[in-house]
Amino acid sequence: MEDAETTVSPSLSFERRKKDHIDLALKQENEALGQSGFHSIHLLHEALPEIDFDDVSLGVLSFQRFPSPFFVSSMTAGHKGGVAINEVLAMACEKKGWLMGVGSQRKQLSVPEAAKEWKSLRKKSPHVSLMGNIGLSQLIQTSTKEIQRLVDSLEAVAMVVHTNPLQECLQPEGTPHFKGGLKAIESLCKELSVPVILKETGCGFSRKTLERLNGLGLYAVDVSGYGGTHWGRIEGQRAPLGSLKEQAALSFAQWGESTVQSLLEANSLTLDYAIWASGGIRTGVDGAKALALGAEMVGLAKPMLQAALEGPEALLKKMELLEYELKTALFCTGCESVQKLREKQPWVQKQKI
Repeated sequence: MEDAETTVSPSLSFERRKKDHIDLALKQENEALGQSGFHSIHLLHEALPEIDFDDVSLGVLSFQRFPSPFFVSSMTAGHKGGVAINEVLAMACEKKGWLMGVGSQRKQLSVPEAAKEWKSLRKKSPHVSLMGNIGLSQLIQTSTKEIQRLVDSLEAVAMVVHTNPLQECLQPEGTPHFKGGLKAIESLCKELSVPVILKETGCGFSRKTLERLNGLGLYAVDVSGYGGTHWGRIEGQRAPLGSLKEQAALSFAQWGESTVQSLLEANSLTLDYAIWASGGIRTGVDGAKALALGAEMVGLAKPMLQAALEGPEALLKKMELLEYELKTALFCTGCESVQKLREKQPWVQKQKI
């Protein structure tokens, strides 16, 4: 998602775009509020749980053990404003033991000095578990050796590859070049030193796409469905007034597979990779529903960004609230663990999504 503008320097253009993304992501009109599908999923209340609340555990086993299934989804990186945000997020994640994804590391491919951001972050939060991030359209043109360099600079425990075809089509500086994507993903999975997670950026995965990903060697797919921040709307607002992209963005304002629909499709398939969930998850109850639908991990972005901008204390309080809500949902469905919730699947669908 690098800039192709010629009127300003690439560096200044990049900084402006990233600032736009943060500012616009905080606006409610750029969120597909209430469209994630979680309202249609009802968790069955267990009046006789036969367990003690103190015995309920949120620990999960993913590619490593984590004390909570929640993680901070990839947001921003490579610019001055993102440094402070990422440092607050990392310090909180280190304290809580949450996994954290960073924003796109694309800038590092052409500006190696950009890796200094991670040295600063690592100095302040040496033990936080971080996931790297690169766009699929960039991966296609980049060697595994270069991606490994990104992993090493971050000391990442996993690598996220984000696929965002709608965003790239509507972004003024977009690079909608996805031919060869499946082959590039497969090669990366075979050669990279850490697990690879493929994620959307708010438009979800259809059944057929999920099936096509079998056999590539992915550790997980983060469905990142429609229902949270909608990057098509954001890029439409960034496009020049009256331009084709601005007009087209209005037609695609509700484009995507909802998070719940993506999870339901995945739950009905035999897949050789894990499913993670993000996209419109706003409470611990939403998280519990995602887990009951088969998700292994649950990601949040906008709620974490909003809290981080208020400061470390606000962010930690938000994380504690999410965990308390999830633990209460486990207790009130008679599940002493996240794994038990995923196995028991105590939910019914109230209505069509």
